[in-house]
Amino acid sequence: MCRVAILQSNYIPWKGYFDLINSVDIFVFYDEVQFTKNDWRNRNIIKNSNGIQWLTIPVFHHHLDQKIQDTKIANKIWIRKHLQSIQLNYKKSNFYSEIFPFIENLYQIDSEYLSIINQSVVQKINQLLKIETRIINSTELKLEGNKIERLVDACKKLNATTYVSGPRAKEYLDETQFNQNRIQVEWKDYTKYDSYLQLHQPFSHNVSIVDTLMNLGIEKTKHYIKNGCRNIN
Repeated sequence: MCRVAILQSNYIPWKGYFDLINSVDIFVFYDEVQFTKNDWRNRNIIKNSNGIQWLTIPVFHHHLDQKIQDTKIANKIWIRKHLQSIQLNYKKSNFYSEIFPFIENLYQIDSEYLSIINQSVVQKINQLLKIETRIINSTELKLEGNKIERLVDACKKLNATTYVSGPRAKEYLDETQFNQNRIQVEWKDYTKYDSYLQLHQPFSHNVSIVDTLMNLGIEKTKHYIKNGCRNIN
């Protein structure tokens, strides 16, 4: 049995992203696809006293067909701004002193490419949370075919028996091609996550893992993720 998930790299993703990684045997960064504006590739949400705040990495977007892996950072000023925002909004959280040094380390990345930054951040958070899923880049697989055929091709090359996907993919993913290759499609359910005590109310699920770590700490976040984001009490 081999469970595989394939997803674009996101900037400091939410808890569901890490839940998905933890639920499979192999996770594939799929950044050789189109960069989409106003998406999770270069931005995410933290909580503040007024509700939510977007943290956005400024990037050069030259044309519609630009790939995530080819997308470059516009400047480095964002690093200082993002760290200041995290520090300001979470300095009173229960686990600030434990987590903020780790967050500072996340930003010690000398690259002009968004994909490299995102993948590095995800890998470091995986290590912190003891998520031992095998991580690879889709470019290693030399994928062929159209949009769906490339996903099936990846699964076949990885000897996958199950392809695990987020629910948004139901809009376009044709399960027939997977079934024809004896690959079961499993849909991740993000609707049953337990809430936790956030520093700033009302509670919001759709925030970066930074929020989860600041409010729960490392050990409880590890337990939370490895139990499908449930049973934190």
